[in-house]
Amino acid sequence: MDMWQHLALGFGVAFTPMNLLYCLAGCLLGTLIGVLPGIGPVATIAMLLPATFALPPESALIMLAGIYYGAQYGGSTTAILVNLPGEASSVVTVLDGYQMARAGRAGPALAAAAIGSFVAGCVGTLVLAALAPPLAALAFHFGPAEYFALMVLGLVGAVVLASGALLQAVGMTLLGLLLGLVGTDVNSGIQRFTFELPELADGIGFVALAMGLFGYGEIIANLAQPASQRPALGARVQGLWPTRSELRHMAPATARGTLWGAVLGVLPGGGALLASFAAYALEKQIRLRPDEVPLGQGNIRGVAAPEAANNAGAQTSFIPLLTLGIPPNAVMALMVGALTIHNIQPGPQVMSSNPALFWGLIASMWLGNLMLVVLNLPLIGIWVKLLSVPYRWLFPAIVLFCALGVYTTNNSSFDVWLVALFGLLGYGFHKLGLESTPLLLGFILGPMMEEYLRRALVLSRGDWSVFATRPLAAALLAAAALLLVLVLVPTVKAKRQQAFAED
Repeated sequence: MDMWQHLALGFGVAFTPMNLLYCLAGCLLGTLIGVLPGIGPVATIAMLLPATFALPPESALIMLAGIYYGAQYGGSTTAILVNLPGEASSVVTVLDGYQMARAGRAGPALAAAAIGSFVAGCVGTLVLAALAPPLAALAFHFGPAEYFALMVLGLVGAVVLASGALLQAVGMTLLGLLLGLVGTDVNSGIQRFTFELPELADGIGFVALAMGLFGYGEIIANLAQPASQRPALGARVQGLWPTRSELRHMAPATARGTLWGAVLGVLPGGGALLASFAAYALEKQIRLRPDEVPLGQGNIRGVAAPEAANNAGAQTSFIPLLTLGIPPNAVMALMVGALTIHNIQPGPQVMSSNPALFWGLIASMWLGNLMLVVLNLPLIGIWVKLLSVPYRWLFPAIVLFCALGVYTTNNSSFDVWLVALFGLLGYGFHKLGLESTPLLLGFILGPMMEEYLRRALVLSRGDWSVFATRPLAAALLAAAALLLVLVLVPTVKAKRQQAFAED
């Protein structure tokens, strides 16, 4: 059977009334949990896993997949409107999306995110259908040394795209790495930096850290200002759709972000997250047109590119799961659990032993992306209405949703106090002019970097030259070093400072 016959089989599975219903339910639920701060697809899918036992495996996977990529759509909404990234992949969207909202351009920002997500999702699904075997083979070339080098490159990219002084960005990244060390050492089982608190034995939760730094920190910073100085967002909304000029700018940015996501999404270790940062870093290097504002100050390319990247990555992250049985992220690990519940062993045999499941899931992604764009674009006006809600009502609601989201993640009141602590820390960063994005990426990548570093050294018997003798790892580390050197070149450094200059 060729690819078209496979797709015909897949659409035959996906177009059944039951699977269409579960696809719509997954997309609706995914959008909802993406919009609500503090509630992510990992917690939602984990809670719904037992419920999928009574469903056919095709329906269960279609619904869970819809929750995953639906959350990528919805996650940009709160990032743009209230500077609150519910997902790690939405962190970069905050930089320009929230500035567009403050300038009264929330509608175009949300439209750019929805359109970019739809285009990238469709292309990512096409890549999954056509190039699954060769792209899965790419992952075979990545050992522990290569993963470590890739994450070093990701951290260097975070430093480069961070606003402010380079030394400050390095310091924030290192602080994130240190926070990532809190918890139990995987190798020895010894607790590190937990201060004998059992709640910290599993480490600091990403939700608590992100909600505190970006959610509570922004709330405290705004409440600290006099009411007359707070941005009256709802009074300055100037339309719901991008202008013709903005469409010309966002089209190539969407294409570039889609390419990054399709390539990096297949790699284990947070490919969709790295893709969104890489896509934004690339946009920073592209020369501005005369009618554009700098990235970081409300450029629509800074919304379209990372949103396209993380959605394309969300689709192609199914490649290593379905073809190798390797979950590239936490959501895919839960997908392994869903397959196991139905006595299906993830890996290459899924394509041959259960083609209806494999191709039905792929076909449902096209339908799901169409459902999401139909659902999200008409709702832009509703989301923009959130900006007209008075601060005295909006901020308590955000605090409540953050607290509920953090609490339900682990059913722990300790996490609620932790998010409050990080909120104060985020406010301190705001007052000092420090950007929290490098800290967050360092926190996410730090534990994985440590794991791959240790694994690489164990395999090489402590020989550090493994990072130089393996060509791919050496090339990635060389690229990271070259990027740092380029940023330190006086001409490039001056352009970087100019790009991040405030109005």
